[in-house]
Amino acid sequence: MVRRPVEGEVHVHYGQLYVESDPGGFGPDLAESFAGQSAGLCGAAIPGALWLSTGLHTGNVGFTVEVHDQTPLLEEAWEDVVEVSFRPVSGSTALVQWAGEASWELDLEETDYRVRYCAKGMDEASRQDTRLDEELPLDSYLLQFWPAPPAPDRILRQTSATAAYWHDHARRQPPPPTPAERAEAERLAHLAEEQAETERRLAHERWDWGGQLPSQALRNVRGNVRGLLRFDPALVHAIDAAGPATQRAVALLAARHACQAAGLADLDWIAAGLTALAEGRPLPPPFDDPTRVWQALESDPRVPDRTVASAIPPERPPFEPPAHDGAPTAKPEPDPTSRIVGPAAAALKPPSRPRPPTPQAGEATPHTLMITIGAPDPSLRLSQPHMAVPALLGAAETDPLQAALDAVYAAVVTQGEDYRTVLREVWSVCQGHP
Repeated sequence: MVRRPVEGEVHVHYGQLYVESDPGGFGPDLAESFAGQSAGLCGAAIPGALWLSTGLHTGNVGFTVEVHDQTPLLEEAWEDVVEVSFRPVSGSTALVQWAGEASWELDLEETDYRVRYCAKGMDEASRQDTRLDEELPLDSYLLQFWPAPPAPDRILRQTSATAAYWHDHARRQPPPPTPAERAEAERLAHLAEEQAETERRLAHERWDWGGQLPSQALRNVRGNVRGLLRFDPALVHAIDAAGPATQRAVALLAARHACQAAGLADLDWIAAGLTALAEGRPLPPPFDDPTRVWQALESDPRVPDRTVASAIPPERPPFEPPAHDGAPTAKPEPDPTSRIVGPAAAALKPPSRPRPPTPQAGEATPHTLMITIGAPDPSLRLSQPHMAVPALLGAAETDPLQAALDAVYAAVVTQGEDYRTVLREVWSVCQGHP
C-alpha cells in the first residue's frame, strides 16, 4: 500500500524544505540537522524534524511524498538518493515551506520510520538558481516513508556535484548532542529564560514604582496609591518609610489643605471632622455615613461653588526592558485601572445651574460619578468641594499608610494645576520625621 499526501509542485526558497512534527519548534537549524551524518541532502539529527535540500534556490520544484507499509523499490531514474531514520515527536507531521509559507499534513504515526530522499536535476537547477512560473521544471524530488527500526544514515546513489557538496558539508559537522546533553542544554535554556523573565518583571515593577521596588506594605496597601504614584513616586516611598505617626500627620495636613483650598474649612461640620482627625477620634456625623456626607455637601448653602482644572501628572520615559541575549520579549503592559476621583466629581458647573433641593428624609440623593481611564482631560474642571471631602474621609482610614496616600492624592486632585504646593508641604513633613 502507498499513500501520497503531497504530489505535484512545491515552492522552495534558499533551496530548503522541512518536515516538522514539533508544534513548539521554530524549524530545524542547518548545521545541527546534519550533525554526525555522512549523508547530506536530508538532515535528520534533530528529533522530530528533517531538513531537505534542493538544487533550485527559488521557485517551484516537482515534489512527491509517499508513505509505504514496507520498503519501496528504488527506481533507476533518481540520480541522488540518501536514507535516514525519523520518528515524529507529536501526532502532527507536515511538509513545510521556507518561513512556514505553506504546509502539507503527512498523517504519520508516532513510530520509527526509514526515510528515502531521491533527487534528479539538482546540478542544472543549481546552475539556473531561480525558476519562473512559466519556465519548465528543472529538478524534482521524492520523499518516501516506511516503518523501520532506527539505522545509520547512508548514501545510496550520488551523481550530481550539488549532492556531493552537501555530503561533504554533512561530514564536516560535529557529532550531535547525546540525549543527556540535549536535555541538559534544554534545562539550562529554560533556567536562563526564567531568569530573564524574572529580571524583566522586576525591571518593569521598578519602573512602575518610580525607580525602586516597593515594600510589601506598598504592594498590599489599598486605596489611591496608584493615583499618587503618577504624580510623585519618590514621595510615595518616602511616606511609606516615614512610619505610622508621620503618616497620620501627613494625612491630617493633606485633609486640612484640601478643605482650605475648597473653601470648606470654616464650615462647622467640616471643622468638627478635622478636629476629630487631629485628636485621633472617629469622625463625627455626618462622616459616619457616606450617603449623609454627600447629602450634607449638596444641601449646605454655605458650600462655595469652586472648580479647578485637572491636575496633570508629569510625563515619564517609557519602560525599557533590560538587555538580554535571545529573542526580544514584548514589554509588559500595566492593567488599565479605573480611577474614581470622587462620588460626585462634577465637570464644569455652569453659574446658572440651580442648586439641587434639600433632600427629604428617605429620599435618595443623586450624585455624579467620574471615572478616568488614561490621561485626564486638561480642559476638564472639577468641583473642589467634591474633591476635598475624600481627603478628609481618606485621612480617617484605619491603615495609617493608606490614610496618608488617600488624603494626599485627594488633596492633589483638589488643588488641581497647582498640586505641587501640596506635595512640597508633604515632603517637608516626611523629611522632618525622626
